[in-house]
Amino acid sequence: MFGPNFLQELLLAGPVILFSLTVHEFSHAYLAYRFGDPTARDMGRLTLNPLNHLDLFGTIVMVISGFRFGWAKPVPVNPMNLGNPRRDDIWISAGGPISNISLAFISGMVFRLVESSGIAVPPAFMIILKNLVYINLTLAFFNLIPLFPLDGSHVLRDLLPLRYEETMDQIDRFAPFILLILLITGALWFVIGPPVMMFSGMFLG
Repeated sequence: MFGPNFLQELLLAGPVILFSLTVHEFSHAYLAYRFGDPTARDMGRLTLNPLNHLDLFGTIVMVISGFRFGWAKPVPVNPMNLGNPRRDDIWISAGGPISNISLAFISGMVFRLVESSGIAVPPAFMIILKNLVYINLTLAFFNLIPLFPLDGSHVLRDLLPLRYEETMDQIDRFAPFILLILLITGALWFVIGPPVMMFSGMFLG
């Protein structure tokens, strides 16, 4: 839990996770607003202020886990305000993971540019860039898992024909328990690890 390198992890990984979660939730809020739903904006979620997005219990878990797992408050979306609820919800739900992949790509390109240029920078700066890549890719692919309440479940539900709504409702009842088992057993990494490692290798070179 609190290992010998906890302070170093706090300084190098904590702010990265906080920033990445904030961008993720802001992206949901921004896209919801652009598609006609002001709910998140009216609740103060259309902001890059991390305090407006933090979930108390999710933050506690983040610290206890040594910044390996945690979550922010979900962005509220009212489908009644959307012009095309199913189509718009796909973009709103996918917006968070897409923003994380974009952050990982940009960070990876900066890492490669600095490394190839030979510019002398503090080692901590390169570690932070690597953390930005790994953490954002982990957030992205974790949230793309098609299990409720993750973003991937919303995307899958909206893509499937309406006749599968009842089936999705039944799956959603057990989805949180499946996620919990994946987390506790460590099997989660077997699900998201391959794409995380593949894309991190592509971005970092």
